[in-house]
Amino acid sequence: MNQSGKTILIVDDEPLTREGIRKTLEAWSIGRYAILSCSNGTEALELLQSRPVHLLITDIRMPEINGLQVVEGTRGFAHKPVVIIISGHPDFQYAQTAIELGVVNYLLKPIQKSKLIDAVEQALRIEEERGRVETMEKMVDSRLMQAKTSAKNYSPPVQQAVDYVEAHLQDPLGMSEVASQIHLNPSYFSALFKEQTGFTFSEYVTRNRIQKAKELLLQTRLTIADISEQVGYQTSKYFIKLFKEYEGTSPNQYRKQIMDADDRIDTSK
Repeated sequence: MNQSGKTILIVDDEPLTREGIRKTLEAWSIGRYAILSCSNGTEALELLQSRPVHLLITDIRMPEINGLQVVEGTRGFAHKPVVIIISGHPDFQYAQTAIELGVVNYLLKPIQKSKLIDAVEQALRIEEERGRVETMEKMVDSRLMQAKTSAKNYSPPVQQAVDYVEAHLQDPLGMSEVASQIHLNPSYFSALFKEQTGFTFSEYVTRNRIQKAKELLLQTRLTIADISEQVGYQTSKYFIKLFKEYEGTSPNQYRKQIMDADDRIDTSK
């Protein structure tokens, strides 16, 4: 049984090597990982396209499609596997290309069991960290974060407006009201805010509310209706519509996806 939900794929056209690696990893894994194997690059690419693979262990020299071509074939994947290359021959050019493709280890045959297991454990730690980074990227609005890191360059009125927005996300936030708070004409304030933050006032407020909602979805068990209210929306229907526009998924589905990702990361420890 695959306890971690993770898959390791071995690709080698030599049956003895392929089976030797598979048996070694199955004994080490004790059911924690699904261990699959392919005898050629074509078969491997088909499998990689049909299901997620977390660690790819591939020979370099194989007929038709070699190991580096298999690795290159994963480039467009949403979640690329980490890769260990194995080879019967030390070859600087192959090694250089492997490094450029992001391969995390390069093992020479015959492979000692202890070296193989060390390399696999290290690769899975790297994959786990990548998983965390991907989860964080889903949580953070990168454009909003970029605007916030530039806040030190804002003029005092725009900085006051930004501070006011963050302190009053739960309240109605009209541009005229905020302009009045900082004693500026609304039209002038609107142009100044867009020039310095890169957002219209309305979009800046929405992005902050969606960001706050994502934090509440992941850090609390509040209902969607409660979260909607806490980020300033009177109806959850309108909040869900906006959330889908910005995140491409509903708040409930977003919560489930991130929680599932966290569970997969935790169970691999």
